[in-house]
Amino acid sequence: MADDSCTIDELISVCISRQIHDGEVVAQGIATPLVVAGYLLAKHTHAPNIRFASAIGQGVCEDPAPLGLARIEELWLDKSLMHLGFVRAATELLPRLAPKEFFRPGQMDRHGNFNNIAIGADYRRPRMRLPGAGGIPDVTTYSHEVYLYVPRHSRVAFVPQLDFLSGLGHNPARTLGLGPRYLITDLGQFDFADGVMRVTSVHPGETMDRIRAKTGFAFEVAPDCRETEPPTAEEVRLLREVIDPLGIRRLELLGGAARKEAMRGILEKEGVL
Repeated sequence: MADDSCTIDELISVCISRQIHDGEVVAQGIATPLVVAGYLLAKHTHAPNIRFASAIGQGVCEDPAPLGLARIEELWLDKSLMHLGFVRAATELLPRLAPKEFFRPGQMDRHGNFNNIAIGADYRRPRMRLPGAGGIPDVTTYSHEVYLYVPRHSRVAFVPQLDFLSGLGHNPARTLGLGPRYLITDLGQFDFADGVMRVTSVHPGETMDRIRAKTGFAFEVAPDCRETEPPTAEEVRLLREVIDPLGIRRLELLGGAARKEAMRGILEKEGVL
C-alpha cells in the first residue's frame, strides 16, 4: 500500500533503493545520507545480499549500520571486513568490484558531465568552492555503474555549460564505461537515452513545466513518462524507525539556518551536545 504522507527526502531514498539489485556491491560516499538510506532500505527489503564499499575508512562491509552524524565513522569502521587506503581503493578495489555508485553533481550539463570543483570561471577566485573531485575523475571514466542525484533541482545545478569538468558523462572523449545511467532529483527521475538527459517520471505534485523552468537546458521526455510510484507504508516505516530515526537524510535538502538547526537537533539526540 502506498504511503501518501511521505516526504520528498523519503521519496528520493526509496527511488534510490529501487535501483539496487540483490548481490551488488554499492559504493558509499562521504556525507551522502540520502543515498545511504536508499542502500540500507534495499538491504532491509529486496536486496539482502548487497555489500558496501565505504569511503569511510575505505572499507568493505557486509553488515549495515544505521545512519549517524557524530558517530558515523564508528558505526561503519567497526563493521569493515577490510581496510584500504584511498589510492588502493580507487586503483585496485573499485575497478575489480565494479560497484554501483551515486554521485551528487554541483553542476551538470544535458549529457551528464558534471562539476564538483568550483562554480565560477576563475579557479583561484570562484563564486563557490565545491567539495572537490575526490575519486570522481577516476571512477567516471571507466565505470558502467554511474548514477546521479541532485536533492535540489535548479538552474544553478543544471547548466548549459560547466565551469569545470570533474565527472565524465556521455562525452566524445570517453573510451571506456557507459556514462551516467540514472538521475533522481526532488522533481523527478531521469535517464540518458541517446546520451541526453530524459525525464522518465515526475514526482507527485510536480509538473513538467516546473522541471523545465528549473533546468538550464533542453531535455527529452520518455514516451512512457509517468508519475513516480510513491513509497509503500513499510518502506516509510523502515526509513523512519529503523534506518534513519534521527532524520539525517533530510540534511541534504536543507541549507543555511535550517540545516544548522537540524544538525544541532540530531547531535543532541546522539548525546554529543
